[in-house]
Amino acid sequence: MDENLQEDWLDARLRDEAPYIDDAGFTARVVRQLPAARPRYSFRNVLLVCLTLLGSLLTYVASSGGKFIGTSIDRVVSLPTLWILILAVVCSVVFSSIATAAAVAKIRSER
Repeated sequence: MDENLQEDWLDARLRDEAPYIDDAGFTARVVRQLPAARPRYSFRNVLLVCLTLLGSLLTYVASSGGKFIGTSIDRVVSLPTLWILILAVVCSVVFSSIATAAAVAKIRSER
């Protein structure tokens, strides 16, 4: 709520301090004469996507077709139940701490 009030105050202040200078339609004529914007297709974007796909494919091949994923799942499934419980609690505490720190940092930055 305070954020909206602050933005409204700032907008009003900027409008009040920026007087309009009449240019007898000069700005409108210049804008009408500008060429239409053309869509820009960048070779760089295509290159980045292709290199990303190539890197992903090479990683998949180098990892024996993703065999390590199945191996990792087998190891986690074979863990004792107590270890899985401890891992879940530790992950919950870590993620909750990160979320709390982010919320506190946001509140401090708004002041």
